[in-house]
Amino acid sequence: MTASSSTLQLVRLLQLASPALPVGAYTYSQGLEWAVETGAIRDEASTARWISDLLQYGIGRYEAPLVFALMQAWTAGDLSEISRLNGEFLASRETAELRAETAQMGFSLSRLVRDLRDPALADVATTLAGLPEVAFPTGWAGVAAAWRIDPSSAVTAYLWSWAENQVMAALKAVPLGQASGQRLLAALGSKIPNAAVDALKLPETEWSNFTPAFAIACARHETQYSRLFRS
Repeated sequence: MTASSSTLQLVRLLQLASPALPVGAYTYSQGLEWAVETGAIRDEASTARWISDLLQYGIGRYEAPLVFALMQAWTAGDLSEISRLNGEFLASRETAELRAETAQMGFSLSRLVRDLRDPALADVATTLAGLPEVAFPTGWAGVAAAWRIDPSSAVTAYLWSWAENQVMAALKAVPLGQASGQRLLAALGSKIPNAAVDALKLPETEWSNFTPAFAIACARHETQYSRLFRS
């Protein structure tokens, strides 16, 4: 790999993990807003505990290894495995809002893949168009694989993007100040490398998203009286 190609892959990864990616991630809190409503999240410390626990016990042990497995399937051109993992993720969403979130973001990313008009993404666009419903990690992993991004870097960036979105939701909902947000991101950032390493070696039989409080928060958010976010 030449220095220029390595740099291009870094640039593409930054684009893929950017909050400017037009998939609507900023409109979702994934239950965090309801946790704020109940007082479970009320300050910087409680925000840190909530997001860190989800990183350790939820997204780090299920969504992150799923992204890695999807990247492997995309690289191998294994369409049946892509379809299976896509269906598994859709089925894993505990609430209507969570399922709608990943489907809406997956739809938006599929449209973006077409609109980018990048020949390297042509096969990804075709495969996504053939799926009845696209989960966001499926499309994201497809783009990352097509752009030949290193899987370890991709999973790390995926986790960072999720953590950044959670912190941004907390800044609005708690609310917190900008300095608090940066302290939270620094603390979460120190945990992400190990979470990414673990995700790359976690067998599917050990994947787990058993986070009952998170599921309850997401379900209760659906009937929350006043809210800023869609989940």
